[in-house]
Amino acid sequence: MNKLYLGGIVVSIAMLGATYATIGYQKGGLNGDIVNTLAVLGAIAIAMITIWVVVKYVRQMQTDTATGELADESWDNIGEYKNPVPMGWAISFIGTMIWGMWYFLVGYPVNAYSQIGEYNEEVKEKSAKFEAKYADLKGDRLVEMGESVFLAECQMCHGINADGMDGKAANLNQRLEEKVVKYVIEHGSNNFKDKYPGGMPAGMATGADVDALAKYVAGGLKGEKPAAWATCAGCHGEDGKGMPYVAPNIAEFTPELVTTVLNNGKKGVMGRMPAFDRLNAKQKEAVGAYITSLSKGE
Repeated sequence: MNKLYLGGIVVSIAMLGATYATIGYQKGGLNGDIVNTLAVLGAIAIAMITIWVVVKYVRQMQTDTATGELADESWDNIGEYKNPVPMGWAISFIGTMIWGMWYFLVGYPVNAYSQIGEYNEEVKEKSAKFEAKYADLKGDRLVEMGESVFLAECQMCHGINADGMDGKAANLNQRLEEKVVKYVIEHGSNNFKDKYPGGMPAGMATGADVDALAKYVAGGLKGEKPAAWATCAGCHGEDGKGMPYVAPNIAEFTPELVTTVLNNGKKGVMGRMPAFDRLNAKQKEAVGAYITSLSKGE
């Protein structure tokens, strides 16, 4: 027997043995789950087809000679024969398409049961009950809920004290830091397209005005206003508290602003913060209340 074929048989047996051993040592094996079964069968089929296609064509390269009519075109003096598509390749291609249609329509239809789908439905149901139960939660109790959610979801980046852990994430004890303001002025921002669709263009100030504005905004809009503030006030308002559908509040945190960040995520000088879709509306409101209380020193 040719060594190449022998090697293919050995590798095939080894892979089948490894697959059986792996499944056999797992608690419960496939558990009769059609998804697991199809996944394993698909992996075995792909491995076997790959091995034997490689063996076939390596052997063919060793023994075959090119024949047929050359095409008129050539690339870098490399010609191409006008040979028909190999029958085995054509059958495999059509078979793959048929199997794919069977898989999506019969084997595991797109609307079939799945554990992920069941989990998502349960989460949706629990979230609805949660929001209904705590719909009227206000004041200190809402802040307490927000602190609990913050410690579970946010403190990994922002720190237990919400100080941003030396620049790893934003310091939530103040509305904006100087470096954040500078970045937005120089690069622009369009994080909240649903609330402020126009965004903020880059280069609204240059030179020394950038430093003056960054210091003024980071300082809580206190003290003498820089001359360039008139440009900012056109959208953010003279008090910096923003305008609906025009620009956000840059003077202070509000629950609505924090909820917007949680809904949309945010990209800035420290990187990208993802949206938190796994939190329900009441949890986001609670986090907003908690962060607002921090910035106000409550």
